Formats: sequence, structure tokens, C-alpha cells
Amino acid sequence: MRKENSDFKTAFVSEAGSYIDNRDYFAFVELEDMACYVIADGLDTDREAHSAKMAVSVILENFMEKPSLSRRKIRQDLETAHEWLKFESRRVRLKASVLVVVTNYTRMVWATCGHARLYHFRGGRLNLRSKDQSLAQLLLEDGRVSEEGFSGHEERGNLLSYMGRPDRFEPYISNKTPLSDGDVLLLCTPGIWEEVELPEMLDALAESSDPDSLTDTLEDIVLSKQQQTVNNYTAAAVYANKTFTEKPKNRKKWIIRIAILLLTMVIAGGGIWYAKARQAAKLAETVVQMTEFEQEGDEYASASDYPKALKAYSEAKNAASKLKDKLHFQLLRNKQRVAQAMTDGDEYVKDGSFDMALDSYTKALGEAEKYKPFKVEDIQARIERSEAVAKLTEVIKEGDIHFQNQDYTSALETYKKAYRAAIEANYPSGQKQLETKMEETEGKINTIYRETKTLKADNLEKKGDRALAALDYNAAIEAYSLAQEIYQEIDKLERVLAMERKIAKADEKRNPIVPAAGQLDSSSLPDGGMPVSGMSGMNDWNEMNGQNGSSGNNGSYGSNGSGGTSEWSGASESNVDRATRIEGSEDQASGGTSSPDGSTSSGPSSVNQGTTAGSEEAGASPASSTSDRQDRSAAPEGGGGS
Repeated sequence: MRKENSDFKTAFVSEAGSYIDNRDYFAFVELEDMACYVIADGLDTDREAHSAKMAVSVILENFMEKPSLSRRKIRQDLETAHEWLKFESRRVRLKASVLVVVTNYTRMVWATCGHARLYHFRGGRLNLRSKDQSLAQLLLEDGRVSEEGFSGHEERGNLLSYMGRPDRFEPYISNKTPLSDGDVLLLCTPGIWEEVELPEMLDALAESSDPDSLTDTLEDIVLSKQQQTVNNYTAAAVYANKTFTEKPKNRKKWIIRIAILLLTMVIAGGGIWYAKARQAAKLAETVVQMTEFEQEGDEYASASDYPKALKAYSEAKNAASKLKDKLHFQLLRNKQRVAQAMTDGDEYVKDGSFDMALDSYTKALGEAEKYKPFKVEDIQARIERSEAVAKLTEVIKEGDIHFQNQDYTSALETYKKAYRAAIEANYPSGQKQLETKMEETEGKINTIYRETKTLKADNLEKKGDRALAALDYNAAIEAYSLAQEIYQEIDKLERVLAMERKIAKADEKRNPIVPAAGQLDSSSLPDGGMPVSGMSGMNDWNEMNGQNGSSGNNGSYGSNGSGGTSEWSGASESNVDRATRIEGSEDQASGGTSSPDGSTSSGPSSVNQGTTAGSEEAGASPASSTSDRQDRSAAPEGGGGS
């Protein structure tokens, strides 16, 4: 539609000049809504790759894919062509000066890199000319080169930017420029503008009524210079005889659009205000939280409850971070660091790592002086306590070494010393630990003491046994008594009783009981003068006989199965025994018995009565052999046998 309602005429001329190959290239495309004109001057000498044609083709292909008057889109097209030249630079570096003109038949945007030029004529005069990206152009802008001498300046080919440059690519892209009816666009390479001065161009434009005649005239001018060497030259003329006229703006429509825009802005502004208000309320709430947490942390720090202070400071710091309040954030982080150091120190104390606890406390003390909530004296007290406990630990280790070496006395003394130090340092866990160690050490000492005493008492007991065997009863009793004292001292009651029995036995042997003279009367023996129970009594009796020098030491006492008759028998009998037995036999032979009171009874019944009475008397007190013997010795006087 735009093309049909406009009138754009295009013509161009491009020749190789004095060279075989023409390194210039021009092409254009006119679509319904837009048109694109591209001219390029190849700067390399590669005979196979045609850099100018390659760059123009890439730009036009990208333009036709998505026609646009956007400056960004035109830049993208140029950069694509630039990357393509770099990619194809296999033998030599491909490079070119490029000029692009894009129009929608109403306005145009042009872009250039290198020194391909655009001349925009309006009303027979030059409206604008593109600037070269060369050192000569900089000199011209600095006023060091005149306009007249610019076209022939030796640095006009010293390009600062061009397509295919390896390090950077910086094309110039113009703003949108309105076109008017009768405008003429002249695109040309250096082969034209180096040879044709601007006045000559204006004259040629004045003489030409269409683009063909203009390009032909310019070529004639170039050739008329009769230069020894004619460079490649290309000139493309675009006559905008009639530009496309857009419909006038619909004012009512624009008013509605502006109203909608304003309403949107008001709504957006209201939304923004609401969001701002909510954000402000949230920030205010965060400020309150930060302040409360900080106060809470200070209170805990003042109470030396550092774990809770640490948590409160952490919450306050997070709030400060949300507020982006760097000042409070730094302050709270420092407080948190002090609380953290104190908490770590306390944990190290619990673990028994007092050296590390001392380091933490010292670190906290260095910063706590700056902040009021922390009590410096409390931290110093913890440092002193840690130092004391650290020394205490060394003392405990010394005691452990004594204990391991079985030097229990030294270990106990060392533990007691450490225990007193633990009380002074207010170290309850250490006190408990030392109490256990002291109890264990005292147990070891007591065990050794009892074993030593036991060994000593055992030796004394053996000594007593040897003395007893040697009939040295005094020495035996003395040894047994000493052993008994030791057993008594170490609370070995069974051994105490055993010693008592041995002492009694030795004492009996030392002081045997001698029977009275009347006890040896034969008339008294069957009636109760003899011990009737206990082998000891019999032995005593035998021993007594032995001491008296009688030959009947092996006498024994027995009782018959009926229990009614008791008699003494042995390998040898004393005279008294024999007399007694003879007397008894005579009584039996005479067929009568004598009663205890001197009366005579007939028959064996009287004998049985006497023997039965003696047996019952002996059986009534079997344990008191001595008293039995005394009773029996008295029997003849009180009614023994006749």
C-alpha cells in the first residue's frame, strides 16, 4: 500500500575502474511497506570471496525476513553480516565499508560503517551527509583539516571502524529522518566521492531529472578527471518523487488513548501507593521487632544468660537486614559475636577444654568493653575460674599418675589438694570427680592395710601353732593373743573366735585339771565320778593318769547297749580299778548288792539301780566333764558303791 501510494525511483552505476574486479556492490529491495538500499565497498583483495557482495546479501536477507524501521533491528542485521565476514575469513580477513538506508516511504533510517557515504539532497541543496569512520573525519571535526581538503586527505582511508573488524564493530545508526517529496538520496563509494566534489554533485543534480541521468553524470565526472588509476566506483540514486502521506491523526482517538493512559497511571499510582503503604507498615513492624529483640538480648546479656542473648541478637540482626539498616546490623552482629564467644567458652568448660574456653572468654572480653549489657567483671571472673580449673586439671593428672604407679598415699594427698582447689574455684563437677577418686584411692589403701594385717596375724597364728606343738603353751597363748588383737582390729570376727578357741585349748593344756585324791577311789568311778560324755574328758582323764605315773593310761569308758551298765576297761587297769571291779564281782558272786547308804540288796536289780543312777547323772550334764568328775569324786562319800 505504501509503495503504491508513493513514487521512488532508483538507478545506480558500478564499475571496476582501472581494476579487473569490481569490489563494490549495490543492491536494494522495495517491498510494499518498506524498502532497503545497501551499498558496500570491499576493502580486502581476496579473489574468491567477495566481501562487499556477501555483506549486502546478508543484510538484505535479514531485512526481508523481518522488515523493520527499528534501529535495533538494523543494528542486528549489520552485526549478522559482520559475524558472517569474520566466519568466512579463512584465507584473508574479509572487510568492507557498508551503508544501509531503510525507509517506509515516509521516513528513513540510515546506518554506516567505514567510509561509504550517503548524500541527502532536498530542494537542490545538500540536506545531510553521513560521516566517515576514519581518521580524516576526526581531523575534520577537530578543524585540523578543511572541508575542501578532506576528500583528498591521505588519512581518508584510515578507517577506525568497518565491517569484519576483529576486535570490535561499532556502526553508526541514525534516528528516523522524515522524507519529503523531491528528496534525492545518493549512495556512493569512495570511487565517487573522492573524485566528485560536492559542487559538482549539486550541478549534476540540477542537470538531472531522474536517477539514471544523475548516476550517468557522476560517472562522466569521474571519468573526465582522467586519473591514471580509477578506483572501483559505485553510485546509487534514489529519487523520492512522492513520499507516502499518512492519514491525519484521529484527535478523538488520541484523547481517549491519553485518558486511558492517565486512568491507568492513576490506578497504577493507587496500587503503588497501597503497596508503598503496606511496605511502610511492614517496615515499621520490623523496626519494632528489631528493637524488642535487641532489648531482650541486652537483658539476657546483663543476666549472663548468653545462649538466650545470642538467639535474641540473631533475631534482631535478621530484622535489621530486612530493613537494610547497616548501622544496626553491624552493632547487633558485634553483640552477637560477644554472646557467641561467651556461649562457646561455657561449652568448652563443660567439655573440660579449659584452654579453648580461656581463648573464647578472652576474645569476648576484648569486645565486651564496648557494649554496656555485657559485664566485664563477669567475663574476667570466668577467665580466672578457667585458669584455676586448668591448673586444677593438671593437679588431677598428677594424682592419676601416682594412682597408676600404685603410690596410693601420694595420690590421695594430691587428690585432697585438688579437691580443696576445686572448692575454692567453685567447680562442682570437679569436686564430684575428686570425691570419687579419693574414695577409690582410700579403698585401695584400706585393702592393702587389711591384707598386711591379715598376713601378720596369720604368721602369728602359725607361730602359735608351732609353739603349741612344741608344748610351749605360754608362747602359743601369747602368739594367739597377738593374732587375735590384729584380727579384732581388722574386723575378722571368725578369726577372732578361732583364736579364742586356740587360746582356751592351750590354756587347758597349760593348766590341766588335777582330780582330787578321793576321785581316784574305785568305789566312786562306776557311780558318777567318771566323765560319761565327751572325748576331751576322757583324754583329760588319761592325761591325768599319765601324769600320776600309772600304767593304765589307755583306759576307756563305755556303756552297754541297754544303757543301764557303765564300766571302765583298758589294756591295763590301775589298782584302784581292779579293786573296784573285784569288789563288785564279789558282790555279784555273793548274790547281793550294797545300797549307797550301806544296806545290802539282793539280786542284780540293786546293781542295775546303782549303775542306772550313775548313767542318768552322767547323761544329765555331758558338757561339764570337770564338774562331773568333781561330783563323781564326791560320790563315795555321799553314797557310792559299798
